[in-house]
Amino acid sequence: MVKGWLITGGILLLGAQSAPWVPMRSVDWSTWNDDTTWVSLLGEPNRVQDPVAIAATQQHLQTLATLGLQTSAQGIWLQAGNEVLAEHRGTEPIPAASLTKIPTTLAALTTWGADHRFETVVGMQGTLRDGVIEGNLVIEGGGDPLFVWEEAIALGAALQRQGIQQVTGDLIISGNFAMNFEASPGAAGALLRQGMNADLWSSEAASQYRGMTNPPSTPRIRIEGVVRPVDAPPAYTSILSHQSLSLTQILKAMNIYSNNFIADWLAEQLGGGANVAQTAAAAAAISPNEVILINGSGLGEDNRISPRAVTAMLMTLQHQLKTNDLNVADFFPVVGRERGTLGSRAIVPGAAIKTGTLNRVSSLAGVVPTRDRGLVWFAIFDIGGANLTQLHSSQDQLLQTLVNRWGEAEPLPPDIRPSDRLPSYFAELGDARRNIAVP
Repeated sequence: MVKGWLITGGILLLGAQSAPWVPMRSVDWSTWNDDTTWVSLLGEPNRVQDPVAIAATQQHLQTLATLGLQTSAQGIWLQAGNEVLAEHRGTEPIPAASLTKIPTTLAALTTWGADHRFETVVGMQGTLRDGVIEGNLVIEGGGDPLFVWEEAIALGAALQRQGIQQVTGDLIISGNFAMNFEASPGAAGALLRQGMNADLWSSEAASQYRGMTNPPSTPRIRIEGVVRPVDAPPAYTSILSHQSLSLTQILKAMNIYSNNFIADWLAEQLGGGANVAQTAAAAAAISPNEVILINGSGLGEDNRISPRAVTAMLMTLQHQLKTNDLNVADFFPVVGRERGTLGSRAIVPGAAIKTGTLNRVSSLAGVVPTRDRGLVWFAIFDIGGANLTQLHSSQDQLLQTLVNRWGEAEPLPPDIRPSDRLPSYFAELGDARRNIAVP
C-alpha cells in the first residue's frame, strides 16, 4: 500500500456563569447494554448545569472571537453518559468537514457489520492449458476500497499457485473495482496488471513488496491483451475469491488518515450521502434534519451535522461495537498510539479522536477519559477560516481544561482501550489466506 496516499449571535449554554454549583454525580451505566433505554437516553439525555464544562466552553468561544470568528457560527456539545454538560448551537447542522466520516462509519457498520469483507472474484473466459489461459482474465469487483499494491501482488502469486503464468487475451474489469484509490476501471485495471507482474513494477510497487509482512513468491503473470472495462460482468469460470480486509480494519485506516476516497467509495455503495445520513441518524435516534450529507467524506461545506448528532453517533458506535468486543478506539485515531491526522495535538493520551479540516472549518470530535466524569464525549465545530494552529490550540485547551478539573483517568478505562484481537491492517495487507481457490 502507498502509505502516503492514505494521509490524503449569542451564546447558548446550559446555564449562565452565575448558575449555582451543582455537585458531581456518578454516571449511571447500568442501562448501557439495554437497547431500549439506550435509544431513549440518546434522544432525551439529562441536561445539567456543569460549571466546569460551561466555563471551558465560554473560554473557547471567547478565544475564537478574539481571532475574528463569529460566535454565532460555532458549535459545541459536551456529554458524559446520559448527561449533557454544556452546548452551543448543539442541535443546528453545521459544516462538519471530515467528521462526516463518523456517520459513514456508523452507516457502514449498521448495514454490513464489523466482520464484513468485500469480495473480488477472479475468473477466466477460455481454457487453461500448460499454465496459459487461452482467452481472457476477468475481474469482478465487489467494492473493496483498500485494494492496493500488496493485494495485487498477493493475487498474482495466488494465480501462480494455481499454475497460471500467462493470459493470451485481455484483462476484463467489471463490477465495482478500484485499486490504489483509483476508481476508473481502466486505470485500476492497468495498476492491477502491473501489480501482478514483477517485470512491470514501479519502484513504488517494489518498495511495498519489500515491506510486506509475509511476502509471497514474486508474481509474473503476463497478460498479452489490453485492459478492457465492461459495464456488466460477463460469463466466466471462477478461479479465485479475493476477500478484502475486514470492514473494521478498512474503517480504521479511513479514519486514521481521513482518507476521502475510502469514505466516498463506501458511501456510494451505501446509496449516496443522503442514504448514509438517513441510516446513521436512525441508528443514533437523531432527527434526520440534523444530518445533511452529499457524500461520505465531508468534502464541501454542504455536508452539515449538528454537534449533538456527531456525539450521539459516536456513542451509538460505542454501544454497537460492544457485541464484537470492540470500541471506538478500534475505529478512530488514539492519542499517543497513532499520529495520522492527530500530528502533535496536545490532547490527553488515550483519547479517541476524529479531526476535520476545510478552508473555513476546523472540527474535532471523540471521547476523552477522565477520573471524575468517566468518558466525556464531545464535538467541536470552529467555523470561519482562522489560523489552524490557533484553532487546534484552543480546541486542545478546552479538552485539557476539562481533564485538569476532573482528573486524568489512570489506568485507561477498558471501554476505550484498542482491542488486542484486531490485527494491524498494515500487517494484514497482502495476506495470502484471503485469496481462496474456487473448486
